[in-house]
Amino acid sequence: QVQLVESGGGLVQPGGSLRLSCAASGFTLDYYVIGWFRQAPGKEREGVSCISSSDGSTGYADSVKGRFTISRDNAKNTVYLQMNSLKPEDTAVYYCATDGGCSGYGPPDPYEYDYWGQGTQVTVSS
Repeated sequence: QVQLVESGGGLVQPGGSLRLSCAASGFTLDYYVIGWFRQAPGKEREGVSCISSSDGSTGYADSVKGRFTISRDNAKNTVYLQMNSLKPEDTAVYYCATDGGCSGYGPPDPYEYDYWGQGTQVTVSS
């Protein structure tokens, strides 16, 4: 059974950092694309970043480029999202998902992904 579990969210001040984790079970993560998404209250879910399975290429939303970094640790079957220089507008529930596309030229499209985690809350506030 495919399962994704996010962790690492919390409350952080503007300018701070968090590292989110997406732990996979029921499948070998290094064979699949993983995407990170977020959804703020009253807004649609948006793609944040993705990492491909073939060559490890990555894609980012313009709003997070230079601040967020996606990476994978195949030995731990886990994908990470390192978030630096956090802003209040980064506040959202963050989700990881798999079985979608990652072009490496931009953010992932949430409509392409089939399997989702339960999400972790990130709040950036002073």
